[in-house]
Amino acid sequence: MESPAVTFTLAYLVFAVCFVFPPDEVRSAGLTVQSLLSAWLGSEDAAFVQYHLRRSTGTLLAHSLLPLEWKTFFFFAVLLPAITSALAYYWSRKGWNNHPLARTLAVHALPQSGWRAVASSINTEFRRIDKFATGAPGARVIVTDTWVIKVTTYCLHVAQQQDIHLTVTDSRQHELTPDSNVPVQFLTIRVASVNPYVKAFDIRLNSTEYGELREKLRAPISNAANVVIHQSLSDLFLETFTSLVEINQTYHVPSTQELEPCIGCMQTIANIKLIKNCQEPNEGECQQCYCRPMWCLTCMGKWFASRQDQQHPETWLSSQVPCPTCRAKFCILDVCLIR
Repeated sequence: MESPAVTFTLAYLVFAVCFVFPPDEVRSAGLTVQSLLSAWLGSEDAAFVQYHLRRSTGTLLAHSLLPLEWKTFFFFAVLLPAITSALAYYWSRKGWNNHPLARTLAVHALPQSGWRAVASSINTEFRRIDKFATGAPGARVIVTDTWVIKVTTYCLHVAQQQDIHLTVTDSRQHELTPDSNVPVQFLTIRVASVNPYVKAFDIRLNSTEYGELREKLRAPISNAANVVIHQSLSDLFLETFTSLVEINQTYHVPSTQELEPCIGCMQTIANIKLIKNCQEPNEGECQQCYCRPMWCLTCMGKWFASRQDQQHPETWLSSQVPCPTCRAKFCILDVCLIR
């Protein structure tokens, strides 16, 4: 029969591992540093950098307290929290100027400014809805208009988009995952900066998110390992949709008409018009759309894909969908690029 001490030790080991590397069940129960210290941490959306200054410090302190239950290593169990407490106090002095994250951001600051100006830029861009974000809380990847950020348990890696080179270095295939019964491919991308003071780091993401990441990045991603990247079905369809629309009849905008930004993304000028070209005006299911140009090609392709039967992709190219504005039915042949 096992002794109570052995049982307690095993149970505590399981608790410690789950606390340091929390699975979804532990997160949903609120047993994480972020949940337990939420009142002190504040809002990540309101002040991203300040939130992670406190989160990384609080996480280090909380994890250093875990060995206190081991009486065998009592001296070490007491010494570790004492050291981390002193370190946390040192980091927090002078408005967090001594924190490693503050020094990381200071590398990107202009000569006339400091790390707080960089933090303000990151905070502003993080609040925008068009950022790219993926990954679990302990390994998040965030890409804004200017910054590439990797969030880990104890620190943040930050690089400026204009300074980086990206390279696909590895690919791992997982046959089963907790969220899916189909094989999943994970890519490892090396982010290296031309700034000698910025340490290179790796980001990891699902291959189905690769297309969305490329859209947000300014720099191209090289594939040094010649990895075959498995794109999502929607990404593959969007490429085919674009190539087919490019050979369709074009639409010439009247000189008196001014084009406005796409109402889907608000990033690109509207560049397509729906005109019934597949059949005669009174034939078939397609209808004439009288809307002015309001959408870009990418957003219209995403709309077309979202209206399809996901179980029968073989029917996508030949199907009709309603115009997102007036609901008139159209097919791919009716999508005309504006010249």
